[in-house]
Amino acid sequence: MSNAFVYVTYIRTTPEKLWEALTEPEFHLQYFLGAQMQSDWKKGSAWKMVYPDGRVTDSGEIVDVDPPRRLVIKWRNEFMPDVKADGYTHCTFVIEQEGDMMKLAVTHAADGPHRLLEHVGNGWPLVLSSLKSLLETGKGLSRPASKAA
Repeated sequence: MSNAFVYVTYIRTTPEKLWEALTEPEFHLQYFLGAQMQSDWKKGSAWKMVYPDGRVTDSGEIVDVDPPRRLVIKWRNEFMPDVKADGYTHCTFVIEQEGDMMKLAVTHAADGPHRLLEHVGNGWPLVLSSLKSLLETGKGLSRPASKAA
């Protein structure tokens, strides 16, 4: 993959708890800014991200899964027509033990130019900060208010 957004964070938790937070819908609602990922988390299975009102924001397929160490999702945006037209990206989550913390590396990549990568650079830092907050304090972050133009 030639174009990629990479984000690394360190979270004071266990690999099992971090994996659960990445794959269980009840966790997503607490940190994923109102959306939840849905899948049975098996290689080749369908995957989608859904808002509580049923709108599908993104969809794809589970490419690789190795709990609680690695998850790869084939990912396509579903609500921005120009971004959807660019096709699929791949999002890889890698969990590694670092002392009493977990190192979580998220790489969202595309084979070539892809408009989704412009958007994930804003979204992933907020989502992953919210995940870290949830696992370390018990409370995720809420979406910040949009700035007036």
